[in-house]
Formats: sequence, C-alpha cells, structure tokens
Amino acid sequence: MGYEQEAVDALFGCMRGNRSKMQSEMVRGAHGEPFVLHELLRRGTLTPSQMAASMGATSGRVSTVLAALEKKGLITRDVDPDDRRVVCVSLTDAGRERARADMAEMRDAMCWIFAQMGERRTREFVDLVEEFTTYMTICHPGKPRPTPEEVREAFAERRDARAGRV
Repeated sequence: MGYEQEAVDALFGCMRGNRSKMQSEMVRGAHGEPFVLHELLRRGTLTPSQMAASMGATSGRVSTVLAALEKKGLITRDVDPDDRRVVCVSLTDAGRERARADMAEMRDAMCWIFAQMGERRTREFVDLVEEFTTYMTICHPGKPRPTPEEVREAFAERRDARAGRV
C-alpha cells in the first residue's frame, strides 16, 4: 500500500470514527440552524430557494429549519412587496445576536486549538488545507483528472484570491 492510500484511509478514519463533539456540531450545523443563521448574517435577506442552494439541501429540509428558527424568534419570513410569490427570510435582532455568538464561540474554540498546535504547525496546517481544497475543487470522481494546465490555473486563482485577502 502506498502513502497515498494510507493517507486516504487515515483521513476517512478521522472523518468517520474519531469525530469530536466540535466536528459533529460543525457537520450538524452545515445542514441546520447554525448554517442558516450564519448565511443570513453573512449575506443578508435570502429566499428559501437561495438558502437551499447554499446548503445543498432540499426545499423541504430548508422549510423545516426555517419553521424552527421562526418559532424561536430568530428569523422572519415575509412576502416580497414587489413579487408576492417570493418569500424573504431575514434575521431578527435575536437571530443576529445568536449567529454572532455562535461564530464567536467557534472562533474561540479554533483559536484555542491553534494555540495548542503553535504558530509554525498552524500555518503549515492552513497552507496544506488550502492546497488540498484547491485540488478538490478541480478533481471530481468519475471524471478525467485535471491537466497540468488546469492545476496551474487553479493555483494561480488561489494565489490571486489570497493576494486580495491580504
């Protein structure tokens, strides 16, 4: 077995069997209330179909999550005055506060982890995750592997995006 297969096996093992409480919350949140609150805080008012596209979820799943958030007073669903067929989903003040608190808690937990790892290892980790993610954006199961030119383009886009953030 080559190092590539060992790495895949180790990564799958981490993702499946050794899931921490924090990982479980992050995964659960990606399809539930925390994700919706964060997305509305980040992007502003959205329609349920926009939310479904962001979540990669069905309209039924989104409807269930929105109903729960509305019941808790964290969002409102209002009819668009310009097009009565469209529903607009917005955060309430309580929803904005909850989204910010959830994000701050996640950020604090991750900062603690990075402090345990140290600066050098944290920077290496972030660089490796960015590299891995770049490859994942261009390599799709069941399709031909990217050409060297596609790889160069993807990493050039990554560099340009990174330069824009700094």
